[in-house]
Amino acid sequence: MAMKERPAISSSGWLAILVGLGCLFGSVPVFALIASHPQSPAGYVGAGLGLVVFGIILLAGNMVIGPNEARVLTFFGRYAGTVRDPGLRWVNPFTAKRHVSLRARNFETAQIKVNDVEGNPIEIGAVVVWRVVDTAQAMFDVESFPNYVQIQAEAAVRNLAMHHPYDAHDEHVTSLRGQSDAIAEQLRKEITERVKPAGVEIVDARISHLAYAPEIAQAMLQRQQAGAIIAARTRIVEGAVSMVEMALEQLARRGIVELDTERKAQMVSNLLVVLCGERATQPVVNAGTIYQ
Repeated sequence: MAMKERPAISSSGWLAILVGLGCLFGSVPVFALIASHPQSPAGYVGAGLGLVVFGIILLAGNMVIGPNEARVLTFFGRYAGTVRDPGLRWVNPFTAKRHVSLRARNFETAQIKVNDVEGNPIEIGAVVVWRVVDTAQAMFDVESFPNYVQIQAEAAVRNLAMHHPYDAHDEHVTSLRGQSDAIAEQLRKEITERVKPAGVEIVDARISHLAYAPEIAQAMLQRQQAGAIIAARTRIVEGAVSMVEMALEQLARRGIVELDTERKAQMVSNLLVVLCGERATQPVVNAGTIYQ
């Protein structure tokens, strides 16, 4: 059964300090009375010791809590609540007090070597920012919550890399390198689900290192270059075909010239050469016709 944080009973510690110190200083004259009454010293000894013990117990219940800190209290093995109020606080002196920081923390995962969805070995690492939101879960539901968060974050990074390609030329495919914001949000949500038992909130999670494994880095660089060239050529051809289609439609609509099928084919060929060629084209003056 998961633990849930609840507030512990506490009060200001200044009154306990005053009363505790008063008991300690008040025991001095009580012990002094033993010399005045040597016939019956037991009563004064008991009273003095009682004041000392009571004062020490009162003072033992005091604790100082800083900003964004908390104390988790346990009373003979049972969870007694959490104190979050900053300042000097007094609680049951017989409770055990465990410190928990509520500040934001961050760590960088190890650089993990894993295969992406296409089977390419890559190296990936991430930076995770987190903080404790439920102190009871953090202290009692997991063994060591900082270690738990780190291991679960590394598992989430590995799982994320296995479900996405390193790079993709299709804009509809979410890649690790291309859509960094979407990948970061997906990573944050996955780590959040994994660390819920620890009472931890994931503030942010982003990939800090991403590269192909050294054994395939050169080959994948050439593959990326070839893929980029193919993608660029595809876009150029699509644009050229659209421009040729627009030119033919406008010529026909305005009645500038009537072209038969063979002349249209010749015009399309010339326009595609001009629009898709890597070098500047040189015009050729045809003194006759395409039929001669």
